[in-house]
Amino acid sequence: MKILAIDSSGLVASAAIWEGNPGERGCILALSSTDYKKTHSQTLLPMIDSICKETSAVAEDFDAVAISAGPGSFTGLRIGSATAKAIAMAADAPIIEVPTLSGLAFNLWGAGSYVCPMMDARRNQVYTALCNFENGKLVTDIEGEAVAVEEMIEKINSLGKETIFLGDGADAYKQILESKVKVPFGFAPAHLSRQNAASVAVLGSVMYAEGKTVNADDHSPTYLRVSQAEREGAKNFDLRK
Repeated sequence: MKILAIDSSGLVASAAIWEGNPGERGCILALSSTDYKKTHSQTLLPMIDSICKETSAVAEDFDAVAISAGPGSFTGLRIGSATAKAIAMAADAPIIEVPTLSGLAFNLWGAGSYVCPMMDARRNQVYTALCNFENGKLVTDIEGEAVAVEEMIEKINSLGKETIFLGDGADAYKQILESKVKVPFGFAPAHLSRQNAASVAVLGSVMYAEGKTVNADDHSPTYLRVSQAEREGAKNFDLRK
């Protein structure tokens, strides 16, 4: 089977094509990623077109579309979601909704420590989770949430186990992490520290094998919190009435 994977949940735009048997190692046929001062509306579709041309693939070749489903940038998630839905409909294929934080953590597959993906959520918060790998499988110990970085640090310190941080949130709050984390810790290297559609593709194949897919019509991003526009709009109404 072939899976087209898309990640536009953060600053990185990334697309990949995976081929293999569901749930098995498979092969990344093509990968394209960029993290350089352009919007996803400028980069994502040309990126997908490029890797499809490189592999002589058309929409009908894909058995599923894996999308980094959130949390993340509201605009980025919407662009990725709309793109995934359109391609899945053209291919008459299901969508695999890969949690963004799980896809990010999957960059460090096989790590013997906790893995803590962090995305900068602004307003002094991070989208974060805590994961580990047991018998080669990703296990989520703390589900994705939007919290102050200090709150996540308290949880990590209470567990007392070595932790690796990754994601743009880990960079944004590096000084706080270095000063307040009490367990052994480290930061993922640059080539593993950001969203990557290849990880979304491989984890997506595992989820596909487990039957975790949805129809394109039923897919919608996972935001974890309301948008700034919704927060600002709510100020104009007395919701107690």
